[in-house]
Amino acid sequence: MTKPIKIAFDQDVVTLPIEKLLPTKALPKTLQQSVKYSRIAASISEVGIIEPLSVARQKGGAYLLLDGHVRLAALREQEIGEAPCIIAHDDESFTYNKRVNRLAVIQEHYMIVRALDRGVSEEKLARALNVDIKVIRNRRHLLRGISDDVAELLKDKQVGHVAFQKLRKMKPLRQLEVAELMVSANNFTSSYAKALLATTKPEDLLNPDEQRKATGLSTEQMERLEREMSELSTDYKELEMSYGDDMLVLVVASGFLERLLGKREIERFLETRHPEILENFRSVVQATSLDQSPANGRAT
Repeated sequence: MTKPIKIAFDQDVVTLPIEKLLPTKALPKTLQQSVKYSRIAASISEVGIIEPLSVARQKGGAYLLLDGHVRLAALREQEIGEAPCIIAHDDESFTYNKRVNRLAVIQEHYMIVRALDRGVSEEKLARALNVDIKVIRNRRHLLRGISDDVAELLKDKQVGHVAFQKLRKMKPLRQLEVAELMVSANNFTSSYAKALLATTKPEDLLNPDEQRKATGLSTEQMERLEREMSELSTDYKELEMSYGDDMLVLVVASGFLERLLGKREIERFLETRHPEILENFRSVVQATSLDQSPANGRAT
């Protein structure tokens, strides 16, 4: 029978005096000049602490600060005497915060829209996020012209704002096709989106003439780019389909070679008679172990 999983943190958020919080690392002297600090400080000033600090109980009523050093520094600068905290059951140096995926662009868009719908002004949001009000307006209309299927597909991906600008120039079916290519390649950069836009057929664009002027390419060049991109996409999909089977064969072969090399007599024979084969065998085993180490390794 498996043991029940223990919860690492208390379920309730508690408010603690900041003088009882003991930092576990020193912050750089230039912290207050950083963009990260400015945004956190502005957010605290406007809406307070959004994400509680993570602490662990110590003897004498003190608490060891595990996560939230920048927030604590901003609280002290603004002379705020208390902070919302969640209490950990141990004092491990890694926290839940390192296992959370950061807010994706579409999720940020939904957050901004909800805040605006609830009456928060654009000016207050801009101050809380420490950005220009134009940024808030751009993010508010992020999905304008984007199909629902594409928004669903990319909702948890780190897609840049420029990539959405390029998607907006395409018709819905082409948008979905490009989004699927970005997900398959795990590439959400603006340059990749620009390349996919440049190779989009005129009939799949909302304004073909505008795109032709923007690229400065002739009709023949565009057609050649479209053919090359189509061939590249086909090759990539074929590789993607065979990747799982190839990896399975590699792992099985690597396991066999590792057991084989574990026998000292065989290793000595290869080392004496066929050193080049032994080197290749070792390379296969090492490469496979490196590929698997992030998934199997212990978090630090």
